[in-house]
Amino acid sequence: MAGALSAPIMAAMSGLGTTTSLQRRGLRLACVTLHLLRGLWTAAVYFPFCSPSCRRAAVRGWSLRLLRILGVQLLVEGDVPNGEDGPVMLVANHVSWLDIFVINAALPVRFVAKSEIRSWPAIGWLSAKTGTLFIERARRSDTTRINGEIAQAMSGGDVIAVFPEGTTTDGSQVLRFHGALLHPALMAGAAVHPVALRFERGDGSLCTEAAYYGDKSLWQSLLAIVAQPAVHARLWFLPALPPDAGHRREVVAVARQLIVDRLTP
Repeated sequence: MAGALSAPIMAAMSGLGTTTSLQRRGLRLACVTLHLLRGLWTAAVYFPFCSPSCRRAAVRGWSLRLLRILGVQLLVEGDVPNGEDGPVMLVANHVSWLDIFVINAALPVRFVAKSEIRSWPAIGWLSAKTGTLFIERARRSDTTRINGEIAQAMSGGDVIAVFPEGTTTDGSQVLRFHGALLHPALMAGAAVHPVALRFERGDGSLCTEAAYYGDKSLWQSLLAIVAQPAVHARLWFLPALPPDAGHRREVVAVARQLIVDRLTP
């Protein structure tokens, strides 16, 4: 009797609740694999011959399709910037590798990510081809290089997105923001748009299974996501902070507080 009860008790204690069938999970994983191969083909064969606007449209479409495959429903609130009215930088809290595709599904952007991602099989190459800028955080001198690339990208009309926390959480908190990457945005006169991100289960509770943090591997994270009957990705585009909003420490503090206020029940 104890053995028969252990599985549901453990599931309830871990907050997993109802999960999808093994067949459903297997189908989702197979579709993710095929979709990733399609993305690699698109980046290798199509991207070299299409315009920047076509690449952005392809990235958005691919990201939307990936979310549908994973059972993630995107809910967007607020005014989504387009970058046509001047340089734009998005500043968001960081929960999961899914954050990239959730934001790209609403607005195709160029992300600033840690250099380790560049070495991930397939994903790292695909990220580079879609315009991700990689920074070596262990080298303080690399900040000058990445700041120059960010400024150049924004002057070319690209929207840049950064995760100032520098790491991921389970979504229940927002860590202190680091303002170094905001320097090129303020120097370029870019509007800083805070973006709040939250993953929820179907009942509205926090979906920590979608988070990618701590000792959890990418594979474990993926398995946890495909096991969920439904995941709601809520994305709030909050009021922009103008270029003259103040010193970067002030701007990053205000941006973080706006995000915290939005995520606090």
